[in-house]
Amino acid sequence: MAELSREQIETALKTVQDKYLEQDLVAAGAVKDIRVDGARAAIDIQMGYSANGYHDELRAAIQGALAGVAGLESSEVTINTKVTSHAVQKSLKPMAGIKNIIAVASGKGGVGKSTTAVNLALALVAEGAKVGILDADIYGPSQPRMLGIKGNPESKDGKSMEPMEGHGIQAMSIGFLIEEDTPMIWRGPMVTQALEQLLNETNWKDLDYLIIDLPPGTGDIQLTLSQKIPVSGAIIVTTPQDIALLDARKGLLMFEKVEVPVLGIIENMSIHICSKCGNEEYIFGQGGAENMAEEYGVDMLGALPLDIRIREQADGGEPSVVADPDSRIAEIYREIARRTGAKLAEQSKDYSSKFPNIVIQNN
Repeated sequence: MAELSREQIETALKTVQDKYLEQDLVAAGAVKDIRVDGARAAIDIQMGYSANGYHDELRAAIQGALAGVAGLESSEVTINTKVTSHAVQKSLKPMAGIKNIIAVASGKGGVGKSTTAVNLALALVAEGAKVGILDADIYGPSQPRMLGIKGNPESKDGKSMEPMEGHGIQAMSIGFLIEEDTPMIWRGPMVTQALEQLLNETNWKDLDYLIIDLPPGTGDIQLTLSQKIPVSGAIIVTTPQDIALLDARKGLLMFEKVEVPVLGIIENMSIHICSKCGNEEYIFGQGGAENMAEEYGVDMLGALPLDIRIREQADGGEPSVVADPDSRIAEIYREIARRTGAKLAEQSKDYSSKFPNIVIQNN
């Protein structure tokens, strides 16, 4: 019998596709080690994005491919995750304690962007990531209520704030610093300064992803984000109707102009399923976000139904991903989270931390 070789194992792994990266494991650089001992093999797979819910399926696919390797009697497959920092705008560097910042934006209000942002953050946590969320809507903060967090942030040194925590997420919002019914009657410069303070003066703790829930539109906060905040990627949330898509296009083009890669589009309120009779109806139109994604060459990350439970659960402080983790809605959010992480993993990595700082001294 021919001796089992490492090359045989690697050849088998080339037939296994990562369905989110859409590459085979070898081409994706996910095979970190192959150890052969007689008729046994041990394979270490390292994924660049959080996808705990996909590990069992991927492991089964690997075992299936290995079953056809001549001379292999047993195999052990280990899958782990290592999320790294990815490139940001050329003039900026990633922040300490945050590997990647993802902006969630919409061209207009009323499309469910904040609900999508918080469920995306929770889905990333469910997939094994360390996640934070920054509520950048200074005029209308909603994340404290959606996360069910009350109280004020603690300051240990009188200069910075500890993030609030709920459902395994680190969070910061102007809503933690004011009464819920207090109107923010501020001009643009005050608003952008508040955003920078909330981001920079919060002691974020070793985050894989920080989700920034942007206010709707393309105004001062969005401009500050593109100029001063290191963003690895952006997501556009829209609904299917033409008026929402028109504004969503503006948001997408804004990010393109400031060199922030758009990771994809999420279509919210895509279809209504009657809770009484099960009839499916495209109330706001059909295929709008998919057509937009194709037009601009970006990914369609997922589509969410118009479902009363999503609204009720978010209003109650337990968004769908944690309120009903086994539901179809939660699975859609987790699928979107995996696609988002995989899309980001395909971006260029940040190597600025690998280079030493050069200091020139005149003696």
